[in-house]
Amino acid sequence: MSYPQATSPSRAARDNTGGLEENLCMYERLRVDRSTTVDRVVDALRSALFAGDLEPGTPLREQPLAEALGVARSTVREAMTMLVTEGLAIREPNKGVSVAILAPAAVADICRARFVLESAGIRAWFEADEAAREQVRAAMRTFAATAKDGADPEAMTETHLAIHRSLVALTGSDRLIATQDSITAEARLALARVDALRQDATQQVASHRKLIRFLERGELDECVDELRRHLAGAEESLLEAIATPPS
Repeated sequence: MSYPQATSPSRAARDNTGGLEENLCMYERLRVDRSTTVDRVVDALRSALFAGDLEPGTPLREQPLAEALGVARSTVREAMTMLVTEGLAIREPNKGVSVAILAPAAVADICRARFVLESAGIRAWFEADEAAREQVRAAMRTFAATAKDGADPEAMTETHLAIHRSLVALTGSDRLIATQDSITAEARLALARVDALRQDATQQVASHRKLIRFLERGELDECVDELRRHLAGAEESLLEAIATPPS
C-alpha cells in the first residue's frame, strides 16, 4: 500500500509564500487603481474651481459629489483632503469642507513670493540653457495665440501662468518650480475671474511681450523692474476680483 507523501515544511512555506505574493500583487493593483480614481476626482474638482464653477465659500458635500462623479464617498473624501492640503479648500469643525476664500493678505503674500521666484529666474537668463530660454518664448507665443482666438478665461489663465512658470524654470530648480506651482494654484481661485473682468487680452499680451523683450536684450534690471510693476498690477486685479460679487 502506498501512502501520499507528506509535504515538507519548507515546501509548504514556499507554496504559501507564492500565494501571499500573488495576493500582494493583486492588492497592489487595487491600490494603484484607487489612487488613479482619487487623482481623477481631484482633477475634476480642481478644474471646476479654476473655471469658477465652484465659487469661493461653496460647500463641498461628499454624497452629492460622489453621486455626480460616480465614485465612492471615501474617494471624494480623500480628494477633498488633497484640495485642503493644496490650499484650495478649507475644513472647518462642524461645517465640513468648502472652497477656500482668498483673503487680501494672502493675495499680497502670493505676489511677494512670486516676485522672489520669478525675478530669480530673470537673473538666471544668461546661465540658463537654451531649451529653458526657448520655453519662455514658446509660452509667450502660446499665450498670444490663445488671446487672439478669443479663448475663455480658464484657457487664458492657463497660458498666462505658463509664461510666469517658464521664468522660474530658468533657475533650473525643480523645487522652485514646484513652489511656484503651489503658490499659483492658490491664486487661480481668483485668476479666472480676473481675466473675465479685465477683458483686455490684447493689453495683457503686450505687457508680457515687454517683459520678454527686456530678457532677449539682456536688460535684466529693467526686466525685474517691469516684473515688479506687472505683479503690482496683478495684485490690484486679484483684490478687485475677490471683492466683486459673482454675477
